[in-house]
Amino acid sequence: MATFKSFEDIQVWQRAHAVSVDLYKIANSTALKRDFGLKDQMLRASVSVTSNIAEGHDRGTKNQFIYFLNVSRGSCAELRSQLILAKDLDYIEVSKYETLKSELIEISRMLAGLIKYLKTVK
Repeated sequence: MATFKSFEDIQVWQRAHAVSVDLYKIANSTALKRDFGLKDQMLRASVSVTSNIAEGHDRGTKNQFIYFLNVSRGSCAELRSQLILAKDLDYIEVSKYETLKSELIEISRMLAGLIKYLKTVK
């Protein structure tokens, strides 16, 4: 993609990556580690956010990039839903939930902004 030299340069990818790292640490150090189904879904959703940004970028076309950014937004929403469940089951602290939820909302906004921007680029 001409807009970014590599997906690692994209700020929203960097922030989503940080959430994934944080979530892996939480998943292996809290009661969540015993709920294999939810833990697996949450980790896969978090990885999907960054993976789709990377894949879309390296597909090399604007339309493919936009498509994969939309998929990434969907994974971000999926993860927010799963975080609510993890909080309600007392797998994660409310304060950690609030921090992650806020960050995921911001990541989703950033993805939407990038999509909007890309639609204007010739």
